[in-house]
Amino acid sequence: MSIMAAKRKSEYESAFAARFGQAHALCFWKGRVALYVILKGMGVGPGDEIILPGYTCVMDVNPIKYLGAKPVYVDIEPATFNIDVSIIQDKVTPNTRAIIAQHTYGYPCDMDAIQNIADRNGITVIEDCCLAFGSQYKGKMLGTFGKAAYFSFQWNKPYTTGLGGMAITNDPELAEAIARLRTVEICQPSSREVFMLWAQLVVYRLFVYPRTTALAQRLFRYLTQKGAVVGSSNTCEFEPIMAEDFFKDSSSVQARAGLRQLKKIEQNIGHRRKTAQLYDQLLEEKGWSARKYDVSQMDPVMVRYPVRITEKDRALTEAGTAGIELGSWFEGPLHPAETPLAAYDYEMGMCPEAEKASREVVNLPIHPRVSERTARKSVEFITHFTEAK
Repeated sequence: MSIMAAKRKSEYESAFAARFGQAHALCFWKGRVALYVILKGMGVGPGDEIILPGYTCVMDVNPIKYLGAKPVYVDIEPATFNIDVSIIQDKVTPNTRAIIAQHTYGYPCDMDAIQNIADRNGITVIEDCCLAFGSQYKGKMLGTFGKAAYFSFQWNKPYTTGLGGMAITNDPELAEAIARLRTVEICQPSSREVFMLWAQLVVYRLFVYPRTTALAQRLFRYLTQKGAVVGSSNTCEFEPIMAEDFFKDSSSVQARAGLRQLKKIEQNIGHRRKTAQLYDQLLEEKGWSARKYDVSQMDPVMVRYPVRITEKDRALTEAGTAGIELGSWFEGPLHPAETPLAAYDYEMGMCPEAEKASREVVNLPIHPRVSERTARKSVEFITHFTEAK
């Protein structure tokens, strides 16, 4: 890595740490790599157990499995889709090392309850902030409650560097352990990967808008399979076997994009709040359910706007033809739908609320390219289907 690239990455990490008032931030090729180094830096290994919600992406489970630890799934509560804190204590054993508090769709978890359980049992809290950049719990920024937090910056996240991830912490020992792992074990992205990512960022900025998203996603998946673009995941990651190049460092392209995004983040957050409120209003006017959360505790910045419907598959099929950007996650308790659940220690029936949500929930776009016209068109489309209660 060149001196200039290293300097840009250091500048990016410092700016990100300052944004959250944390002492340390370390950037990586993907968000899942950030979780991996947090766990490994903590010394997580075979025989250890990690508690997390049974309504997540399998890429968040892979780092646990890579280290030989066991994922322990907890069902969600229906309104915010976050881990049901009333169940967590029953899942704690002498082998429990950490609770991953995933702030789903941007809704903050009940951090007081989670931290109380962790303190009572001598276990660690790690925040999954991949979907919740800028959200606050009781006036405090998410990402600043646990021992560490991690973020993802791929295409559909609150802000994007194409791919990318970040680990933040105030714990000097953990930060030192992560930095040591990055120095000794990490691999660098190839010149081809960096160039492809740069090209994809250019295409994304120029051509990907809500009306073109469905077509762009289909094309992107096809090109990923052909190896023509850098995908957010590949087929080998749907098995809990770590690829040789998994533990990969960030690039200067991602650092440059991240610095640019940070300069616009307050505008981004303001737009997301305004658009979510518009969805609340439009859905209520149609007699549908708007968001339900405790405003005295939560100030969510949504990554997407979740809606429950009874005909999820049909809606997703028709959305592309109608020019509607409609998200499908989560397609199962361990997204995506093709995840081999048994390989990840999940059995159907473990988390019934999560499985119900997977059958019903789609999500509406809320990113900075969503105009009021787009939001109105999205609500008109989705309310032609039947709301699931």
